[in-house]
Amino acid sequence: MSAVSRRNSILPVPIKNIERELICPICKELFTHPLILPCQHSVCHKCVRELLLLNHEDSFDAGSECSLPGSPGPRSRVPSPSMERLDRLARSGSMSSPGWRRGSVTPRITTFPCPGCQHDVDLGERGMSMLFRNFTLESIVERYRQAARAAVAIMCNMCKPPQQEATKSCMDCKASYCNECFKFHHPWGTPKAQHEYVGPTMNFRPKVLMCPEHEMEKVNMYCEVCRRPVCHLCKLGGSHANHKVTTMSSAYKILKEKLSKAIHYLISKEDQVKTQISHLEVLINETEEKGQLVERRTDENFERLFETLQERKFEMLRSIEQSRMRRLDQLRGQVDEYQGMLENSGLVGYAQEVLKETDQSCFVQTAKQLHTRIAKSTESLRTFHPVADPSFDEFVLDTSREETLLKELCFGGVPDPPIIDLSRSRVYNEGLVCWQLAEDTLATDHQVLEYRKLGVEQDEEEGGSRWRPTVPVYGPSTVVCDLEANSLYSFRVRSCRNSFYSPYSPEVTFHTPPAPVFGFLFNDKCGFSSERLTLSKLRDSVESAAGMAFLLAAERVQTGSYMGLDYIIGDTGISQGRHYWAFRVESHSYLVKVGVASDSKLLEWIHNPRDTSSPRYDHDSGHDSGSEDTCYDLSQPFTLLTVGMGKVFIPKASISSATAGNDHGNRVLPMPQRIGVYLDYEAGRVYFYDANTMRCLYERQVDCTGTMYPAFGLMGSGKVHLEEFIAAKRLSYM
Repeated sequence: MSAVSRRNSILPVPIKNIERELICPICKELFTHPLILPCQHSVCHKCVRELLLLNHEDSFDAGSECSLPGSPGPRSRVPSPSMERLDRLARSGSMSSPGWRRGSVTPRITTFPCPGCQHDVDLGERGMSMLFRNFTLESIVERYRQAARAAVAIMCNMCKPPQQEATKSCMDCKASYCNECFKFHHPWGTPKAQHEYVGPTMNFRPKVLMCPEHEMEKVNMYCEVCRRPVCHLCKLGGSHANHKVTTMSSAYKILKEKLSKAIHYLISKEDQVKTQISHLEVLINETEEKGQLVERRTDENFERLFETLQERKFEMLRSIEQSRMRRLDQLRGQVDEYQGMLENSGLVGYAQEVLKETDQSCFVQTAKQLHTRIAKSTESLRTFHPVADPSFDEFVLDTSREETLLKELCFGGVPDPPIIDLSRSRVYNEGLVCWQLAEDTLATDHQVLEYRKLGVEQDEEEGGSRWRPTVPVYGPSTVVCDLEANSLYSFRVRSCRNSFYSPYSPEVTFHTPPAPVFGFLFNDKCGFSSERLTLSKLRDSVESAAGMAFLLAAERVQTGSYMGLDYIIGDTGISQGRHYWAFRVESHSYLVKVGVASDSKLLEWIHNPRDTSSPRYDHDSGHDSGSEDTCYDLSQPFTLLTVGMGKVFIPKASISSATAGNDHGNRVLPMPQRIGVYLDYEAGRVYFYDANTMRCLYERQVDCTGTMYPAFGLMGSGKVHLEEFIAAKRLSYM
């Protein structure tokens, strides 16, 4: 089937069925003078104005096609999902936005989120005047309105009363005519006979589309990069100078063919879409039924739990009641016994009268029995014991385990704990903590990271300070701020699903550096050798290749000329305070020097180079000349530590005299995975650390005069990467 016959076979869709495509995403009404945003979504002219000026009137540029002096007045702003975000933008930075004009009464912004795709739209200085009117969409909206009010005819604008119904509308004259009036006003043989006419309409658009940036130029090209029409001035020297453009006729053919094919494909898949809709409806019914079934079963399970709890509650309360009644009966009987002792107080009086008896034989006869009775009463008083214990300790019920089980009750079970990833986590004065989620079939809702400082004097019984949780984290990492320097912190994390938490992950500890992070990137201007050093695009890594230049330098060694290091420094200097930075040296690196450099001495060193004919000219040349071991030349601009071939070489001056005789093993250490440098400017000392364990490898005095810069030197093949936290401090502002 040919393309023409295929297109002819496509049945037209009734215009009443396309209303959804003709609704503005902001005002939820039919488009009125729609404008095309750079993201290709359309918005009403008035809605764009309200977004930009926040309910304030805007001043429109005269002569622009987007300026519509005849459009209706402002209407009330209709809330949309993007308005809250726009309000925050206006409150936070509208005064400093590019669209703010000095002397204007109301702040003006030129950036707003597209209500269709939520991408930020930046209109620049020209504001609304840079946007095209979507005349095609206007025409479709007008045809839709005509179809909606088909009973209302468009009348001829030229007829004398009574007016006739219009049959044509002239796009050049912007008027509607009946047949007779059209012939009269557009006679044959005159220029008006060449005017463009369409069916009766109230929507008159310009015959030629003009460029919004060059108002007097016609649009005759299409930019394939920006996907918008442009004029020849835009291509020659405007914002599209380096973009790929094509002719308007070519773009028209290509886009029309693509659109036709897309329409035909959609229509050809109509049966498939209907089948999928039927399948979705079946799924909806099945979801409804199974959801209700699961709800009933869950309700039954909880009802059984409630019944079991009620039974156990009744039995336990009955047992307590029986024990209480038994004890009360025993105690009351004992009270009655002692009450009887009080009521028999006549025994005491009788005994007193017996004591008055003077006849011994008569007294003994009576007193023996009386003494036995009184002794019995006295014994009961001396050995008083309650017959029942008022405490009910044996009836105390510990339900903590059951409560924990009930809290952990969920459909998918308790989630497995995540594991903190030590290889990706970095802790400075801010900590980036990453973790790996457990391999589980059900996704978790969020994670909560907790941390605490170790070695704190208070709360010693708890092993340190209290755990401090972060806000819920919806991902595999989070940043912890405001950590104290030179401190040990412990971290743990757990997952949450359906309000039930997993056990905590194993605790991991990190030692923070002795000073805050110093952010910088590599400087590609000060003495940088582009022939031998290669910088990454972001300037956060530098590489030296052992190529032809290195081989030629090695050849010159035989003739008495020694090769040196290629130096590179940071783009930010230090003039006070204490600072720390970290980096990674690739394990294959031949020789790398790391440390600091003084700007004043660096300039002098560059302008007055040393005698290169001497093998000892370079204090940090990398040769085993012994100069860097015997003394420190403070006139040198660099204070560096040697790293290479997977090793770290410690100068002799840092080894104690007791081990100086056999110190080779002490001077050569395995190269750490990450190396940290700590500069104390006021104290004039620089320290080198194993950044993973924060163990100090080497320290020495440094002359901090002027501004100090992070410095690196590379010889042969090698590569240095700055830590992400170090580079991010600078990259966030680029």
